[in-house]
Amino acid sequence: MFRLSRKALISVHEKRGLVQLAEGLIEKGFDIVSSGGTASVLEENGFEVKRVSEITGFPEILDGRVKTLHPKIHGGILYRREMHEKEVEEHALPKIDLVAVNLYPFEEVVEEEHTLEEALENIDIGGVALLRAAAKNHESVVVITEPADYDRVLEELEDNGKISIESRKKLALKAFQRTARYDAAISDYLHGRFEKDSLPRFYHTVGEKVRDLRYGENPNQKAAFYRTKKVKESSVLKAEQHHGKQLSFNNILDLEAAMDIVKEFEEPTVAAIKHTNPTGVASKDDLAEAYKLAHDCDPMSIYGGIIGTNRPVSVDMAEEIDKIFIEAIIAPGYEDGAIDVLKNKKNIRIMELPEWVKEGKGYTTQWVTEGLLVQEKNTETVTREDFKVKSERKPDEDELKAMEFGWKVIKHVKSNSILFSREDHVIGIGAGQMSRVDAVKIANMKARSETEGAAMASDAFFPFRDAIDEAAEAGIESVIQPGGSIRDDEVIEAVNEYDMSMVFTGQRVFKH
Repeated sequence: MFRLSRKALISVHEKRGLVQLAEGLIEKGFDIVSSGGTASVLEENGFEVKRVSEITGFPEILDGRVKTLHPKIHGGILYRREMHEKEVEEHALPKIDLVAVNLYPFEEVVEEEHTLEEALENIDIGGVALLRAAAKNHESVVVITEPADYDRVLEELEDNGKISIESRKKLALKAFQRTARYDAAISDYLHGRFEKDSLPRFYHTVGEKVRDLRYGENPNQKAAFYRTKKVKESSVLKAEQHHGKQLSFNNILDLEAAMDIVKEFEEPTVAAIKHTNPTGVASKDDLAEAYKLAHDCDPMSIYGGIIGTNRPVSVDMAEEIDKIFIEAIIAPGYEDGAIDVLKNKKNIRIMELPEWVKEGKGYTTQWVTEGLLVQEKNTETVTREDFKVKSERKPDEDELKAMEFGWKVIKHVKSNSILFSREDHVIGIGAGQMSRVDAVKIANMKARSETEGAAMASDAFFPFRDAIDEAAEAGIESVIQPGGSIRDDEVIEAVNEYDMSMVFTGQRVFKH
């Protein structure tokens, strides 16, 4: 009969730290139970290992698909001490007091080139069952899910095989968090393969804490930064910080907003952001010139703002930025000397993200009471070929360029939104207004340069002609908007009265 002594079951895909773990457990009086590749590695290193098949009396089958799924193994983990001792003796169950398992690397496999068969083969079954069993019975069983915890457990482990209940609870929680994330990753992946044209029945927001933040939107709110999943698209999470204070909750939101805008452009582009809204955007081969145009769109609001650019920052651009207080800047790189100039400001956060990738797919979410709103990301683009001219006068080339530029930016401005633009920069923005005509008035008020001949972009249709009347008074000569109002004819009539050109995109770009 198998000796009823204290045992540690080890079954790990990642072998890092395995030998040290086994050595430490044996010193604490544990026998090692293992199977498959884990057992082979331990035996090769001179450890005496009891194979799972020796305990169960049943061989590993189906090319190793079934090894630990057996009553003797799970009974040895799940039995309640003192309550089930008689059954343990009767059925010769091993007393498993510690379980160390890490799972097949499903998430890593599906990130690389793979087949569906390869993905399915990397779905761990037995490992998940072992973790859940050990975590459920954490009052009696220590559960370890990753090599990072090996040393801590060995240090705390007493000669009687016990560690504090507080540590057991933390380890059990980590185990359930791991299996929850694992299952969510499988569910999300298979949805993408089997039902990719629909929103998922269950939307998972499992995330791993990357770091705590100083506070949330306000100092009284705790906050942290979580990685929900690895994506190819560029994100603030992947950026390296060269200088400045720790990023705040609001910094991260604003940096992401700046990146979203400049990723719209192939041309060298600079975006200035304040409270997730652009205060100015410009495209120029000379980044210093682009920055000055973005700055001059709203030189008051840019103070304390965020700068994003899709090209390495030049020394000239850095010197322009150094003239005012900027919270943070993010760029794919910095020319020699540019960072030194920016460091003149003690607190500016200098972020570098070498790869700027626009993945395109995915969802955006927003929490509401008792629920979560989920939608596809607004990744559709509108090109000149999609424009439908609705005015009597057709737009000329300069007007078309100005409208194209404005349309790329307007989708990133909070609704109701209006902006005035030239062919390579924005000159006035009216954001987040309850009334569209008020958004026009604010865009005109904010404009610091001549608005005569500029284009006007609107994120949604005009419900009345009053916005066109306001735009005409400001000297606007071309309009780009989605169309679709019951009063489109009235708006078109107003445009023709002022000899403006106007195109419909057929696509609304609200952003709440």
